[in-house]
Amino acid sequence: MLAFCSVNQSEPSGAAAGSCGRASGVGRSKLEGDEDSHIDVLAAAAALIRRFIEGYHEKVEETRVFPRFEKAGKLVDLVSVLRQQHAAGRGVTEDIVKLAVPATDGDDRGRLASSLHKFIRMYRPHEAREDTVLFPAFHDLVGQKEYERLGEQFEEEEHKMLGENGFEKAVTEVAQLEKVLGIFDLAKFTPT
Repeated sequence: MLAFCSVNQSEPSGAAAGSCGRASGVGRSKLEGDEDSHIDVLAAAAALIRRFIEGYHEKVEETRVFPRFEKAGKLVDLVSVLRQQHAAGRGVTEDIVKLAVPATDGDDRGRLASSLHKFIRMYRPHEAREDTVLFPAFHDLVGQKEYERLGEQFEEEEHKMLGENGFEKAVTEVAQLEKVLGIFDLAKFTPT
């Protein structure tokens, strides 16, 4: 369920947006095969999504970023869709939490795989739109000085909500989950 993008961490909210992608890849392939599904890893990934993405990143966007676009009358349709996707994502994460329990099999295993697919299907383009449209426009909307000031404020909020080095700890947690699943080595994904 988790994935961290290459967005500069100092950008307001941008680094957290990328965190969703690596996490989302954590379990789907394991569920679809005959391999051990690593339900515990999926549960840990869902907990990280709740804490970092929903509890920090989306909260910052919904309270500090989106209102600026709405007030300025810019990218209002995009912001509306992103808000709807945040709400839908929280519902999908809740489904994953409920289904990522020991002895998940049969229909529940299929529902879990479906929920992971929905999560990935929605958040990949969601992240891409934020990274290529929303955050560059946010920079233009507020200007360099305010952008830097907000970046510092968001980092302070991150520390309050997630503790010192919260982002770095989340990245480390994702890497550990990827290693358990054998998907940490980026070279494995290179077509031959």
